[in-house]
Amino acid sequence: MDKVVSNATPLIYLAKANQLSLLQSMVKQVFIPEAVYREVVIEGKRLGEKDAYCVERAITQGWMIVQDVNIIYPLEITIHSGEIEVISLAREKGIETVLMDDAKARAASEMAGLRPIGTLWLILKAVKNQLLNFDQFLSTLEDIIHSGFYLKEEVYLKAVRRARKLTRD
Repeated sequence: MDKVVSNATPLIYLAKANQLSLLQSMVKQVFIPEAVYREVVIEGKRLGEKDAYCVERAITQGWMIVQDVNIIYPLEITIHSGEIEVISLAREKGIETVLMDDAKARAASEMAGLRPIGTLWLILKAVKNQLLNFDQFLSTLEDIIHSGFYLKEEVYLKAVRRARKLTRD
C-alpha cells in the first residue's frame, strides 16, 4: 500500500505494542488529520502515555503526516469527530484505504466509498508478508489486548487460526 489515512486507535495500540514499525514497513505514507494528532499526541503526552511519543517520532521522521482537512461528510451516521476527519481527509486526498477499528466508523467509511482496514488486519497482513512469525503475532496480539484493545473471543480464535495457517503456507 502506498498511502492510508489512520484513525487514533490503531496508532495507539500498535505503538503500545511497540509495533508501529509494522505500519511503516507496510505503508509508504500514513496521513492523520488534526483531530487524530490532538487525541494521540497532544492528549497522550498530557496523560504521560509512551505511545504518544512513538507517534510523535513517526511524524518527525516524516512517514506519518499531519494534515488539515475540510470536512466532507454527507452521511447520516453519527461517529466521532476524528473518524469524520479521517473519512474526509481520505476523500479529499483520493486515498482509498482508511485504518480504523470502530465498527460504526468502518461502516461509514464503506458508505463513503472507502476501504477500511483495522489493527487486526494489519498484524495478520504482517504475518502474511513474513514481517511477523506466529509467536510474534501472538505476542503482539496479547500486548494490544492487555493495553485495552477489545476482541470478541470468536474473532480472537479466528485470527489465531488464520495466523497459524499463514505461517504454514
